[in-house]
Amino acid sequence: MANSIAIVDDDRNILTSVAMALEAEGFQVRAYSDGAEALKSLTQRPADLAILDIKMPRMDGMELLSQLRKQSAMPVIFLTSKDDEVDEVLGLRMGADDYIRKPFSQRLLVERIRALLRRGELQHESSDAEPVIQRGDLTLDPSRHQCGWKGQNVDLTVTEFLILKSLALRPGHVKSRDQLMDGAYGEHIYVDDRTIDSHIKRLRKKFKLIDSDFAQIETLYGVGYRYRDG
Repeated sequence: MANSIAIVDDDRNILTSVAMALEAEGFQVRAYSDGAEALKSLTQRPADLAILDIKMPRMDGMELLSQLRKQSAMPVIFLTSKDDEVDEVLGLRMGADDYIRKPFSQRLLVERIRALLRRGELQHESSDAEPVIQRGDLTLDPSRHQCGWKGQNVDLTVTEFLILKSLALRPGHVKSRDQLMDGAYGEHIYVDDRTIDSHIKRLRKKFKLIDSDFAQIETLYGVGYRYRDG
């Protein structure tokens, strides 16, 4: 069965061209020009992945993402304008999995979509063979995509889960941003350093909401990150 992709953008030209490009690749496309309309529809029937424009009337992409994250961990890609660096970082901190700047290559968008969908599929396919990861107060269960800290559940997106898993598998070992990119996005998919940094910041924020003393994810400036066990 074809994956369903939701596109939300108030620019009709982008909406139409992207929908046509994705349908040509075999995806089932649901197009919305209004964030509020998209939220109502996706609440009733979630898609496999959503592509959200940030700047829209009535309900912008940030608010739509915030509402979606209350009920779903579906992968989300933001479409941002060239100069919206602040919006990109904020969107990633709020739980978006990736972003693409306008104007963009539709081929690049398709590759990013396939990478995000493939990650989820591979995670489910290999989950039976993966044991639960226990690192002190941290528990990661790949088979259920569940994360716990001191017995409390921590809701993570697919990207956040895979980055944390990559770090926790080898506590004390430094992971470069490139290594974390490969672990979370797969090889041959490029995202810049700011994307990984934003995911790390959001991971820390989620854990600090549960435990203000959380300091297990350490930054080694100019090198990368590591997970401190204990």
